[in-house]
Amino acid sequence: MSGEDTPRGDVGADTSAPTGREAVPQVLRGGGERRLRRGAKGRGERSMVPRAEFRDYYGRPVIKAPAWQARDIAGYFFLGGLAGAGSVLAAGAHATGRTSTATALKCSSLGAVSLATAALIHDLGRPARFGNMLRVMKPTSPMSVGSWLLAGYGPLAGGAAVSALTGRLPRTGAAATGAAALLGPAVAAYTAVLAADTAVPAWHDAYRELPYLFCASATAAASGMALAAGPVRENGPARCAAVLAAAADAAAEKAADRSLGMVAETWHTGRAGRLIRAARVLTTAGAAGSALFGGRSRAAACASGLALLAGSACTRFGVFAAGIASAEDPAYTVVPQRERTAARQDG
Repeated sequence: MSGEDTPRGDVGADTSAPTGREAVPQVLRGGGERRLRRGAKGRGERSMVPRAEFRDYYGRPVIKAPAWQARDIAGYFFLGGLAGAGSVLAAGAHATGRTSTATALKCSSLGAVSLATAALIHDLGRPARFGNMLRVMKPTSPMSVGSWLLAGYGPLAGGAAVSALTGRLPRTGAAATGAAALLGPAVAAYTAVLAADTAVPAWHDAYRELPYLFCASATAAASGMALAAGPVRENGPARCAAVLAAAADAAAEKAADRSLGMVAETWHTGRAGRLIRAARVLTTAGAAGSALFGGRSRAAACASGLALLAGSACTRFGVFAAGIASAEDPAYTVVPQRERTAARQDG
């Protein structure tokens, strides 16, 4: 994840590749081949031989998968969402006199954004690279915008947390709390734009739905933190937020599934499938537990909060794993491109 811009997948074709019989592409396997056959039948064509698919001339993937480490970047996605959404809930708790919950959320947001920044710098390899991204502001670059967001949001989250813990400069702390809440949604959602701006099929093809999914997941994590760290008497808004976040998370995932088409297979199989299924169970259980028992039992509220936090983390790591899987299999790059081309020609 070095440099100033988001890494994009590069076409792996070699200009010096052989021609003629040596350049005959390999036949698509699995779901991609079935999709091509169904498409040919739908257009009334009769295929005499199996439809061939270009992978590349030497068996390599068509695009290069991002050289991102899951622990660093998927963790960065999760922690950034927790920090941003946590600041929004902290501002609400601060405004309604829920002091203990507000302080807990302010501290968790500061800790989360600090860890997120550390994870990003670790993935970059050298701390100086993060500073280099702040030398210019490029509105067209999600990485540049995100770097400036972190640089602006971090001190605000820190000021809000320090004021809440020490009790000093309450007006300054209140101003920092409000400003961090204004930047919070952007901090929670911009990582989805960062991922969708690549050529990775499982991310790029869901560019409309991914920000909604990340925001819903971030809200689930922040409400889980409020339930786990705040007193029962103050967790009413967090319980409502948890239920709404779980519903929005499920709706966004279904919408992404429809948009992805055959690429949605990467969200439901392998490591990504296991993580996303676990996220669905944990988020649903956490929201249900908080709604039914979170207002009466401290233990239930804490357990529900931890489930919501774990569900949000599984969502981010699952989406990350799906993206890597889709980049490594050329079928998920080429088949959707052929289908879009055929649709334009038929239209």
